[in-house]
Order: sequence, then structure tokens, then C-alpha cells
Amino acid sequence: MKLQQLKYLLAIVDNGLNITSAAERLYTSQPGVSKQLKLLEEELGLQLFSRRGKSLDSITPAGERVIERARLIMQEVENIRSLASDYYEEEEGALSIATTHTQARYVLPPIIGEFRDRYPKVGLNLHQGTSEQIADMIASNDIDFAIATGSKDLFSDLILVPSYHWDRSIIVPKGHELTKLDGRMTLGDLAKYPLVTYVFSFGGQSSLKRAFADEGLDPDVVFTARDADVIKTYVRMGLGVGIVASMAADCADKKDLHVIEAEGLFPRSTTWIGFRKDTVLRKYMLDFVQLFAPHVTAQKLDDVRRARSQAEIDKLFDETELPVRTGCADGVIEAA
Repeated sequence: MKLQQLKYLLAIVDNGLNITSAAERLYTSQPGVSKQLKLLEEELGLQLFSRRGKSLDSITPAGERVIERARLIMQEVENIRSLASDYYEEEEGALSIATTHTQARYVLPPIIGEFRDRYPKVGLNLHQGTSEQIADMIASNDIDFAIATGSKDLFSDLILVPSYHWDRSIIVPKGHELTKLDGRMTLGDLAKYPLVTYVFSFGGQSSLKRAFADEGLDPDVVFTARDADVIKTYVRMGLGVGIVASMAADCADKKDLHVIEAEGLFPRSTTWIGFRKDTVLRKYMLDFVQLFAPHVTAQKLDDVRRARSQAEIDKLFDETELPVRTGCADGVIEAA
């Protein structure tokens, strides 16, 4: 027995036992309604209507009992829908996000500020870690959203929504030799100095290492950290040349550091926001996604959830020009 059959049954009754009128009210075909009625009667082993030729003449006593219960069932269905709608619209709850230090420190503050203004009764929990640590948090089912860059193989159980692109920036003390280059910096120029950068992923080769390897270069990475502020500290100490995400090149750094944009020097990276396939997105969760990635409309998110694979999801964004996040300038620029 299907809810659709009960819906058709009640439509027939409410339209004076006229199947054609019921079909028109339901925006479907008369044969389709007749077929579902026949299937329902066959399944129940009851005749719900007496007939005169091909027309329905009256409701049988058994039909009266079935119709009475069908109305109760359909009313409960509406109650459930209303409950679901209320739950979706509810502005209280909790939201747990796992992300990297760079996202938490340089990207999320204005987004979380706006979110808090809209939903002051929603508690926020922000967890930081490497991609591997974020994957572990997801596995424990304690996280609603994950925000990270690359490492898609670690998150095969998540729906990953492309959110924005970013490049890298080179940071050096003021007066450093790299600030005096005649022309555009190359990887060869950079490889002459000890480097300070992010912790490399344990799985596979990082895009930074690969970029040097493709040029036949073996950089001297003397220090790694997951925290861009720690990287800057050691650059200030003279430990080496820093390589950070462009978003982490803060305006305050210009007091004693020189920031050199490295667009095109390394492969452009893409940050995504992800959630489990079985996650029920409440309105405040959808709003958070759209604050983080404004190009993701409600319709686009519905399309994403219906996709059968990550490859299909990525294809949905083939024609979308993702924003490019930068640092000290305006924070976000249009895609190149």
C-alpha cells in the first residue's frame, strides 16, 4: 500500500466519485488514478466502491471504514510534514565545524560573525586540525561540516561542495634578497633559500612539493607547522622563507614582513565545505553554507545532494566561476 493510493482514494471521494475530476485535481491522468485504485482494492482484497458500468456508483461499507482511516493517515502525514518544516525553520540548535587553522583564523571570523547575528541561539563548536585529524573527527560523527582543501581521498563519505580558490604567498623579512629580484620570481629563485611552510599531508605528495619536483628542484624545507602565525614567527626569526595561503597574508604583517604574491607559481588550490550524505540540513545549516560559499544556491545544493558521485558534484560546478580569496587586499576577488 502506498500513500499515493490513499491520496487518490480520497481525491475520488472528494470529487463526487468522479475519477476524471479527481485526476484533474491531482494533475495526473484518469487511467493512472483508475489503475492505482484497482491495485489498492486488489491488495486489500476489498471492493471499496460499487460500480455501474465503468463508473463508480457508491461507497461500500468496507470502503467507508477504509476511507475513514485513510483520512487519519493522510492527516498524520501532513502533521509530519508540518513538524519537519518547523524543525527545518527552528533557529535553535548547535553547529560543529572541523577545519584547518588558516580557515579558522583568516576566513571564518566574518562569516561566523554574520551567522551569529542571524542565529544567536545556535551554539557553535569550532575544531581545528590537519586534514587527517578532520577526517578522524568526521568518522566519530561529532561534526556537521568539514572545511578543508584537497585531500578528497580522505573524505569519500562526504559530499564536498567547491567553495573558493586560493593561491600562495611568499613572506620574507623586509629587505630580503627576494624582494629585490629583477622580474617575476621563479621556483628556482625560491629553492635557493630554506623554506618554512605548512605541515605536509601524510597521504600522497603535496602540490607544493610536486611543483618543485616538476622543475627538477629539491627544496630545503627546514620547518613545517599547521599554523600560519607560527610560520610567520619563524620567518621573523630568520629561519627561512615562508610559504602560506594567500588568505593568511594579513595586513598587520606588512609592518615587518614583505608579502610577495605567488599566483601561478604553484597550482591553484580549491577549498570545499563537506557534510555527510545522510545529514538533514536545517535552515541555519543551509544559511551557513551560503555564507561560506555564496554561489551555492538552495537549488544547487539540492542538485548536489541528488548527485551519485563526487565526480557528478564537481561537474555541477564546471560552469561556476568560484571566487578567489586573497589576503590583505579585499579578501575576495573574482575568478581569473
